[in-house]
Formats: sequence, C-alpha cells, structure tokens
Amino acid sequence: MVIDFHVHCFPDKLASRAVSQLAERSGISARLDGTISGLKESMRRAGVSKSVVLSIATKPSQTETINNWSAEIQDDEVIAFGSIHPDNENWKSELFRIKNLGLKGIKFHPDYQNFYVDDRKMFPIYETAFGLGLIIVFHAGVDIGLPAPYHATPERFRRVLEAFPKGKIVAAHMGSFSCWDDVERFLVGTDIYLDTSYSLGFITDEQAKRIIANHGYGRILFATDSPWTDQGEQIEKLKSLHLDREAEEAILGLNAKSLLGLI
Repeated sequence: MVIDFHVHCFPDKLASRAVSQLAERSGISARLDGTISGLKESMRRAGVSKSVVLSIATKPSQTETINNWSAEIQDDEVIAFGSIHPDNENWKSELFRIKNLGLKGIKFHPDYQNFYVDDRKMFPIYETAFGLGLIIVFHAGVDIGLPAPYHATPERFRRVLEAFPKGKIVAAHMGSFSCWDDVERFLVGTDIYLDTSYSLGFITDEQAKRIIANHGYGRILFATDSPWTDQGEQIEKLKSLHLDREAEEAILGLNAKSLLGLI
C-alpha cells in the first residue's frame, strides 16, 4: 500500500483560479489541475492507494467552510484533514467539530496564517487538538512563494516538541524545506514525523538517507505535495535512494497506515 500523506486539492469551481494564483506566486508549474478527480486519476497512474488532502484556512472566516468540504470529499481513496485559523474565535468548538466530522487531523501553515510555530498563544490550540487525538501537520521551513521571516523552523519545532512530547506532529518537507542542516541539529532522533513532500530532488540523496537512518525510518512519511510534483515520479525518487525493503515499505505506506489508525 502506498499512501501519499501530503497533497492539495480545491473545490472544482475554485481549483483553476487557486492553482493558477499559487503557481504564479511560487514560480512552480502545477502537474495536476487541483481537483479531486485529477488527484484520483494521478493516484491510479502512480499506484497510490490513499492520499491525505491538506487544506489551509488562510482567513478565520474560511475555517468552517474548509472543514465542511474536507468531510465531504472523504472516501476510500481520500483522507482529508481539517484546518484551524488561529484567529478564529471559535477554534475550540471547531476542533471538536473536526473530530466529530471524522477528520483525523489538521494542517497549519504558519507563514500563510502569520504565527510562529512556538508562539505560546498557539499552545492551547495544540493541547486541545492532541487531547482529541488529532494529528497536526505543519508546513515547515522555507515556502518558495513567500519571503522571510519563516515561521516554522527546526529550532522552533524543538520547543513545541518539548512542550508536547506526546503530540502527533508531522513536519512537512523533510522537517523544514531548505533547512535540512538544522533538521539534523534539532529534530533528528526526536519524536516527530517528517514527510518527504517537495523535498526529494532538492535535498541531496546523501543527506536524505542520513536523516532517514538517524531519525529512524519508522517516523518518515512518503508525501508529494501534489499538484506541485508528480506522484509517480516521487515514488521513483524515493526508490532511487535504494533503502532496504523494510524501510522503503514503511515509508511508502506502513508508517502512515499506523499513524492514521487504518485497519
């Protein structure tokens, strides 16, 4: 089973505009049209069994709408996470609603949502989410489409881990895009999951293999950041690292299956 732990989609009526705007901002050409149907076709071509759709509330007013849509798109192939905007005054009740909707986690993008990942104002939100058994996925490191300062760096994640040692935390982009030396300094060996989204092909194979070996392959999740990369090509990039079979199978799907509580 291959599980892609990090993809992005949009409602059909918004997908074309959203993908176009993000592509222009980042300078990255999309490989898909940003729709659920486009994702599923990609999954069939690549041999991906399940994809985790991560949406981001960039405004407080978007929170409930995004969570409703996330619940609607879930099926045998799509697992959707919700989102919380930190400035939404109903964040606590919305976290409980996310749980009741059957969503397994939430996604934060500290740069888009304008908070530092270790800001203590966020700690009550984290505490409530972890208390509900929700997974929290964070964008981590540099965002190609946004300027510095970057709000989610390895050193800041280390402080969050110290405050919430039992939280289910995923730091995207191999722990922090383009900050991989600091990932090795602050995060490798800690109890945090790292996903491979939009990293394989940018991080050197040597450093990727070193991080996987030293962090432990049991806490690495295969992810693509689709539509910004091709799922099939990313599977081949992971395989090109020539990890042993047990590690490769764990990263491609077994780790995610366990984290998500799939039977």
